[in-house]
Amino acid sequence: MRTSSPQRPSSRGSLRRVGAAAFGTAALVLAAFGNAGAADAQAGVAKVTPHVSWTRACATPTKADVAACNAKRVTSGVTEYLAEKAYAKGVTPKAADASTPSGFGPTDLQAAYGLTSAAASNGAGETIAIVDAYNDPNAEADLATYRSYYGLSACTTANGCFKKVGQTGSTTSLPSSDTGWSEEISLDLDMASAICPKCNILLVEATSATMANLGKSVNEAVTLGAKYVSNSYGGSESSSDTTYDTSYFKHAGVAITVSAGDSGYGAEYPAASQYVTSVGGTALTKATSTTRGWTEAVWKTSSTEGTGSGCSAYDAKPSWQTDTGCTKRTISDVSAVADPATGVSVYDSYGITAGWYTFGGTSASSPIIAGVYALAGTPSSSSYPAKFPYTAAGTSALNDVTSGNNGTCTTSYLCTATSGYDGPTGWGTPEGVAAFTG
Repeated sequence: MRTSSPQRPSSRGSLRRVGAAAFGTAALVLAAFGNAGAADAQAGVAKVTPHVSWTRACATPTKADVAACNAKRVTSGVTEYLAEKAYAKGVTPKAADASTPSGFGPTDLQAAYGLTSAAASNGAGETIAIVDAYNDPNAEADLATYRSYYGLSACTTANGCFKKVGQTGSTTSLPSSDTGWSEEISLDLDMASAICPKCNILLVEATSATMANLGKSVNEAVTLGAKYVSNSYGGSESSSDTTYDTSYFKHAGVAITVSAGDSGYGAEYPAASQYVTSVGGTALTKATSTTRGWTEAVWKTSSTEGTGSGCSAYDAKPSWQTDTGCTKRTISDVSAVADPATGVSVYDSYGITAGWYTFGGTSASSPIIAGVYALAGTPSSSSYPAKFPYTAAGTSALNDVTSGNNGTCTTSYLCTATSGYDGPTGWGTPEGVAAFTG
């Protein structure tokens, strides 16, 4: 069975596929959403189908054992947020600019995933760790702008809510700065804040994007007390992965979330680790015709852009995963919004024009799910929280995603959404916190 797309080289030296225009933008035109069309016209204005272009935040690595971040920044076009906002006002939507948010904010995300009540009352005293590579010198200031704009309480070094360290735990010895990874950091910090505004945030910056340094940063996050660790990066699998598993990702009692990847069907690491919660990506759309008020489908832009999924070539299947299409670990476990066209609002200022941007990629879904785990409460000390959603499988605690695909594969459910478990979205998206406790 296939463990990676045929376009993806096996070495970590080419960890991301970028299509024909490397480091360029990728155009996206989504199929019509269920609540679009003339029937939904308001004041003579029909709801439009989002159409955006975006660019990768992080360059594709040129060396083996180096990871890439999964953040995608929208550069032009009308996002789902802008389309919905214009539709509600009965006006023609306009493309995004950096002066105001153009993606979903905390209220939207909490409502979409049934978290409004939990976000208002849970999370105090919990620490979400964000692990990324390189330094974002504006991380705290940008986070402050995001939280202030959305009316979230201040999260600063001074009040003890925010802490930034290097991979050894030092607050002063930090890695060199990097524009692309700084965008990733802003996305991660803002999503953790959006889902769990009462949580403390620990940012651990790896010296570089090697798997060893990122792994050491995960260990440092756990050493410093984090029970929820988000990782929005990945690369091709290798025979070293089982060693990385035990060295860096095997932490009982800690919810470690990892982006499933943005290159469509094909397995990546560390999403393939048996000890982490692998997080796929969806397109999230408001839908007045449903009780939930939202609909989701698998995020897919093209054969080379969309949420990851697939079978690991090296990692053993965890005992709680019982699907039969993969003899080893199957990606993903759960999912959340990742499509740039239905993306999230982020404030960023390092290396680009300071302002508001819309981001997507499974870089968004990983910290969202880490935030849900934090709202659900501290995992039991002997548990591996990736198991928790499997216990709740098929219940109302998860929104089953049943439409869309991320490519082609021999065993359909590994790349195509279906009722129940499937590779691109796992058991679905959160509906409250019940599926993330144990």
